[in-house]
Amino acid sequence: MNFKDYIRVIPDFPQPGIRFKDITTLLQDGPVYKEAIDQLKQMVKEKEIDVIAGPEARGFVIGAPLAYALGVGFIPIRKSGKLPGETIEVDYALEYGKDKLAMHKDAIKPGQKVLIADDLLATGGTIQSSIDLIKQLGGEIVGAAFLIELSYLEGRNKFDGLDVVSLVQY
Repeated sequence: MNFKDYIRVIPDFPQPGIRFKDITTLLQDGPVYKEAIDQLKQMVKEKEIDVIAGPEARGFVIGAPLAYALGVGFIPIRKSGKLPGETIEVDYALEYGKDKLAMHKDAIKPGQKVLIADDLLATGGTIQSSIDLIKQLGGEIVGAAFLIELSYLEGRNKFDGLDVVSLVQY
């Protein structure tokens, strides 16, 4: 299946020069969405995974169903101030801005094997922040899985030795 046929590209959003990859058109097609998650599951099923961590917000729509398909737990990585319990935080840079990510301090037990899942790998800032949070809690990162990878930004090169998989490359 060519998943690119189901991903809308919106020019100049959220600012001029950006070609935003809109996955809502893929998500609204149940069989295509299911196939995307099923294919990601096949790409990571041999890994030893205890939990999947997904950054807000689109990491939830990839990470949570992938966790369900694999029969493992899901940990949300949220923007600062959105989690009710005690948290740890880290600053990060987006392709077009800055923000903070947070996790509950008790989200990961030391030694747990964690797969990071998100909709898009671009420059790698969000994922590096996710890695930093997981490592602070003693988690072992076993890889990262993405629906889309913007290969020309070379984000995967920032993660020396990390196994990165993506379903669609631009």
